[in-house]
Amino acid sequence: MRVVLQRVTEASVSVDGQIVGRIGRGFLLLLGASDSDTMAIADKMTDKICKLRIFADENGKTNLSLADVGGELLVISQFTLFADCRRGNRPGFTQAGAPDWANQVYEHVIERCRGYVPKVEHGVFGADMKVSLVNDGPFTLVLDSQELGIG
Repeated sequence: MRVVLQRVTEASVSVDGQIVGRIGRGFLLLLGASDSDTMAIADKMTDKICKLRIFADENGKTNLSLADVGGELLVISQFTLFADCRRGNRPGFTQAGAPDWANQVYEHVIERCRGYVPKVEHGVFGADMKVSLVNDGPFTLVLDSQELGIG
């Protein structure tokens, strides 16, 4: 599983010109799943993300978690995180999870996130989405379950 996490002051996602998800302060997650991912991997990744301490405390140190600051989550599916650009100029996507499986993982992550914070918004799996955000910092992390020793 791969996730691009952006700490935001606000973010939204729209489909066909209609906003389907909007948050204030929190995390925008772009999430890609592969066929080798499991629900156990999804659980560990979600736990890691939701426990990350990347908000400033009273001393300006990144020491507070999403729950500590009353943060919100916007989760967007993004299979292109598994793009293979090693050959030629057209990316290959064979490492991305099959749509049915990737959607199950995506929905599972959304539900698990709700155990950490009360407001979890999301996009529409497989749709052409327009994502807007104000990156706070900017603060962006790239998390890969294999690199973290999770999967």
